[in-house]
Amino acid sequence: MVGQGLDPLWLAQSKYRRRKYQECVDICTENLHRNPYDESFWYLKCRALTAIDWLDDIELLDDTLGDQLLDENAIAQMPRPGTSMNRPATGAVGTAAGGQVRGRTGRPASGFARPSSSALRPGTSLERALGTAAGRRGTTARPVTSSGRFVRLGTASMLDHCGDEFIDSDKIDIRKYAKKPGLARALNDYMLYVDHNPKRALELCSQCTKLSDYRDWWWKERLGKCYFQLGMFRDAEKQFLSSQKNCGTVLATLDLCKVYMKMDQPLKALEAYEKSLKEHKTSVSLLLGMSRCHDSVNNFEEALSLYKRVTQLEPSNVEALACLANDHFYNDQPEIALRFYRRLLQMGVNNAEIWNNVALCCFYSSQYDMTIHCFEKALALAVDEGMADVWYNVGHVAIAIGDIGLAYQAFKIAVSVDASHAESYNNLGVLELKRGSFEQARSNFQVAERLAPELHEPKYNSALIAFDAGDYEESVEMANSALETLPGHEDSSDLLRQLEKVLSLL
Repeated sequence: MVGQGLDPLWLAQSKYRRRKYQECVDICTENLHRNPYDESFWYLKCRALTAIDWLDDIELLDDTLGDQLLDENAIAQMPRPGTSMNRPATGAVGTAAGGQVRGRTGRPASGFARPSSSALRPGTSLERALGTAAGRRGTTARPVTSSGRFVRLGTASMLDHCGDEFIDSDKIDIRKYAKKPGLARALNDYMLYVDHNPKRALELCSQCTKLSDYRDWWWKERLGKCYFQLGMFRDAEKQFLSSQKNCGTVLATLDLCKVYMKMDQPLKALEAYEKSLKEHKTSVSLLLGMSRCHDSVNNFEEALSLYKRVTQLEPSNVEALACLANDHFYNDQPEIALRFYRRLLQMGVNNAEIWNNVALCCFYSSQYDMTIHCFEKALALAVDEGMADVWYNVGHVAIAIGDIGLAYQAFKIAVSVDASHAESYNNLGVLELKRGSFEQARSNFQVAERLAPELHEPKYNSALIAFDAGDYEESVEMANSALETLPGHEDSSDLLRQLEKVLSLL
């Protein structure tokens, strides 16, 4: 209830400024029931609803199976190394510089989770992409598209007002609102982020752009967003470039580079970042975008130097600190990595992933008393896929201290939590092999290879089992497959040389 003596519009504005958006919506709704034509309350309610459902769409969205099947854009099948995210500069798939590992998605483990972390990469099996809820808990059997992410994430907070629709985008008079710039901007964001109707938002943007004599950078930037959500990337590129000519904002550059990354043109994205950095030298967003772009093509040294620049400008940047900690850990400097993770904990970051990383840093720093406590906190906070990763690391620690029984149980729990955790299946195969269960070991290696074709370890292990069993043809095939996955793998090369000697004697 609105207090006596307080102007309801002023109170609603105060709630909005203090980010109490739902209270602001309630006040506006109450006053709009009395006077439905009050534009002030209509505008404020529109902005508050947009703020509730706002989704930061600057980062590149997932390139899911649904997008790949429906994508009609043609790109080069065999791009030059270093010019495409599908063919990074190093050519390595299994590991990166300094022993830095890659995740199951094929992307280098940067140490910071992003929306594109779950993007499908070449070599990812169709069965895995079509995996149902039996493989991952809480998922559906339908292949999702990145456009659906707006609806899934953006509508969770609409449950309170879904029964009373505020604006019907399909019936609204676009020309009427286009003549009122303030209301038009609020309505446009509502259509994009609350109603998820980019087609009607595109009509409004086009009308307002004409009325502004094609000079308003804001409407051109929103036009680009509409085209991007509709999958018209070339049209989106034109609008973002035109917006930059009118006003070289950081936001337009980030959106433009997102288009280039979606079209698999990381070098053009880097050019756009560098051009914008000349005008905005202290922009953290641009530096982070450049570092992600370098990460995508395996230019790790450039990415790390940019992350260091980010920490100089913004010492509390979570992404930069996490990526630097990750790099120090994989370069055999766990003590330095631990300092970064402690800094993140002091900043209030509290999740299963960071406690898992702290536990590993403590273990490799010989701080064994802290390792178990950190793993316990990680397991207490972990959900779904994250819990499988924590148990996988617990298994590794158990192997390191010689407790094979605990390691076996940890890997078993990991695959029970996440039936598609290929790394745990591979390690279970190794333990089964130690126990003498060759058939069970071979079965685990085959499951791991099917779930994650980008991993070279299951293929190499399968080649070893085939070699010991005398199946030299399969051993050669699997060793070659491991080398295709990770060129330069010494163990696979040594095995092939042994096979050549054996086959030459037959």
